[in-house]
This record gives sequence, structure tokens and C-alpha cells, in this order.
Amino acid sequence: MTDKLVLMSHHLCPYVQRAVIALEEKGIPYERKYIDLANKPDWFLEISPLGKTPVLTVNGTPLFESSAILEYLEDTQLYPLHPVDAIERARHRAWMEFGSSVLNDIAGLYNAKTAFDFDLKVKTLSAKFARLENELTEAPYFDTSGFSLIDVIFGPVFRYFDVFDVIDNFGVISNKPKVSRWRKTLSEHSSIRTAVSSDYDERLWQFLLNRKSHLSTLMH
Repeated sequence: MTDKLVLMSHHLCPYVQRAVIALEEKGIPYERKYIDLANKPDWFLEISPLGKTPVLTVNGTPLFESSAILEYLEDTQLYPLHPVDAIERARHRAWMEFGSSVLNDIAGLYNAKTAFDFDLKVKTLSAKFARLENELTEAPYFDTSGFSLIDVIFGPVFRYFDVFDVIDNFGVISNKPKVSRWRKTLSEHSSIRTAVSSDYDERLWQFLLNRKSHLSTLMH
């Protein structure tokens, strides 16, 4: 009997995108249910202790937090996205955490109220992508192991820059050829490309505009 998987989602959440990409990579049937995080139903709060998406229910049992969901899928499903070697697997997990810290900095960027705070976040992100530039190989993905969970993490990260670049070139990824190539590869990867709805860019644009932050002022 096939497990019934239901993924509680939000249109813009990069952590939801992680779960979608992994499910698609593994070819697992699942249902996607969208949650209005501004008006969370009581039943959702009962299964999501932090009130966040994603939540994956497996035959009714809820799993919350994207990292736990990804590890569950690795433990139970075919087509592993982690390396077999234990050291490489641990290394990949560490870089996945690095990817989460980049997402936090991106949130700091679009929430920054002043030009000064915005510029600080630009510098922080530029330094992190410079670190990635030094870590990347000439492989199309993060490294020579092929498409992995690190790529799952960074697909949604780069998606933000597709919209940021329409506003201005903030120089975060400039002069980083390996990062730029990796970004292009991930943008063309099927599971990443289809992880969001067709109106994602428009939704993200409106979300950023509504922040009433320094970035919002640059969008007019």
C-alpha cells in the first residue's frame, strides 16, 4: 500500500519549495494543500507547532520543518540525494545549513528599513557567495556527486535573485562565474523550475512591495 502524502504549502515559502523539489526528484505521488498563513486554520495549528509551512503528513502523521521532511524522504524513498560516503554526507548537511543562513540574510535584505542596513546585508550576502565561489567545482551542480540536497536548498535561494535583478543589480553574485553558472543550471532543472506556481514572480514582487522596506522604495 502506498503512503498518502499531503504537503501543506504556501506560495512563496522557499522551505516548501525544498520539499516539493525533493518529492519531484524522487517521483513520489503527493497532494499539495495551500495554507493562508495570514489566517491559519485551527487544524493546521494543531499539526504545525511553529505555525509554519511546510508540513508533510504521511498517512495522517504530520512532519514539520523542511530539514526533517528532507531527511525522512532520504530515509524512506528511492533515488537518494545525499552522498553515500559518511564524511561527504556530513559535509553536505553543513552546506545545507549554510544555505539556510543565506535565506535568513535574504530576508534581512528585503526587510531592511534603511539604506545603511540594506547595504550591510548586501555585503554579508556577497561575502557568503564569495565563499561559495571558492567551494564550487567545475561541475554543473554543487559538486561532482551530481544533483543533491544542497542543490535542492539553493534552487529557491537563486529564485529570489530573478526578481531582485529586475529591481537593480546589487552586485551580490557579480564576478562569481562558478556561482553564476550554478544558478543558471539550477534555474533550468525541471524539479526546481516547476516547484512554484506560474505567478510566483508576480506574487513575490507584491510581497516585496508590501514590506515597506528600503528595497520597496527601489521598486517604484
